[in-house]
Amino acid sequence: MRSRSGSVTTFDVSAAGTDTYQGTFPQCINPSGTIAGEFVDANNVYHGFVRSPSNAITTFDPRGSVETLISGSDGLNPLGAISGYYMDSGGVYHGFTRVPNGSITTFDAGTGAGAGQGTTTGGINLYGMTTGVYANASNVYDGYVRAPDGMITTFSVSAAITGAYQGTAPESLNLKGAVTGQYIDAGNVNHGFVRAADGSITTFDAPAPDAGTGAYQGTVPFANNLAGQVTGYTIDDNGVFHGFVRTP
Repeated sequence: MRSRSGSVTTFDVSAAGTDTYQGTFPQCINPSGTIAGEFVDANNVYHGFVRSPSNAITTFDPRGSVETLISGSDGLNPLGAISGYYMDSGGVYHGFTRVPNGSITTFDAGTGAGAGQGTTTGGINLYGMTTGVYANASNVYDGYVRAPDGMITTFSVSAAITGAYQGTAPESLNLKGAVTGQYIDAGNVNHGFVRAADGSITTFDAPAPDAGTGAYQGTVPFANNLAGQVTGYTIDDNGVFHGFVRTP
């Protein structure tokens, strides 16, 4: 952890392995200095952890988890609630939220129950609203929003292709409940979208030449803020990556 003054504090989860590709992997930090992330143990199994500003580290796994993952840089909100997902012994993914007292709630957004299917999470906002992706029984990706009371609303971008391992993939949501992410069209081109809190969806593409129009090229949003700005990356016709910021 690097402070504003530039001082750097290092830490390790005591149960983390010390071999290649093992160790401690912070993913997110909130305004109070709480950090959440994953660690890989000596058996190459992923687990969750949360580190308090006083360096107290708590590890956790949802019940039935054989692999616990945190939702990237948006996986910890200012109140200390965490969102993530875990894999069960059958290879199916499930979402979860963990509140500061350690209570974990698990959930499923869709019906996919085969290996590699199920629910993953993309972020949690101040109110405890989460978003993410679920893969159904046909391995098609759709998005969802889960309200703080547990109500789940699923959605997809109408232009998204509905083939296996394709579809709609939310990445982040802001304080207002607006969601951003990507979808894949029939030509396997990536495009951006914003879903407003009222459910309306706006699609967009970063300008050429930074955003290519061929397969596996295009626009890939990753985060949105309270002002509605979206950031992410593009892939051009030569397969080169570029950053972008979209302002409403």
